[in-house]
Amino acid sequence: MAVQNHPQHHPRFRFPSFHRTGTAQAATATTTATTATRAYAFASLRLLTGFVFLWAFLDKTFGFGYATPSGKGWIDGGSPTKGFLSSVAAGPMESTFHDWAGAGWANWLFMLGLLGVGVALISGVALRLAAVAGTAMMALMWIAEWPPAKHLSDGTLSMSSNPFVDYHLIYAVVLIALAVAGAGVTWGLGKVWATLPIVRDHNWLK
Repeated sequence: MAVQNHPQHHPRFRFPSFHRTGTAQAATATTTATTATRAYAFASLRLLTGFVFLWAFLDKTFGFGYATPSGKGWIDGGSPTKGFLSSVAAGPMESTFHDWAGAGWANWLFMLGLLGVGVALISGVALRLAAVAGTAMMALMWIAEWPPAKHLSDGTLSMSSNPFVDYHLIYAVVLIALAVAGAGVTWGLGKVWATLPIVRDHNWLK
């Protein structure tokens, strides 16, 4: 009878790899720091953009003497849309904007849009709604400016600096990016807002 000797496997003692552990911890710390930095950057962008919209509403309402002269504010009987829309001089909606200029419904929609988007961004709530409303506003204002035009309706140069991209388009993209990134959580009430029953049941309200 043959006796077979099977090799015996002895457990080996291994020292813990401090190099690997240290690398993993460093990678985790770097990822955490990057995530935090991104969150702060988006929060800063949200607050600054919100102030742009909110300040436009306040200045047009009370006439602080910047874009709206003192005594010409909405509260003083001035029209937030008449000056801008009546001066449209190019684009496919030129005559339509002239008809809308100074109309009561146009004033209310424009001002409520500025206020709603501004408050939503500053507080960090309803960013998806703000993105939709703000993008619609920016699209209409882009059409009013009509950057593709080289000449105005009276034949003078439009002085357009770019045939497509202007600040209205940039603002629209920023609003969409803030909503997609969920930028209302950091330095905002986005987390609290998301816990409300109506918001949990309707994601489009986030």
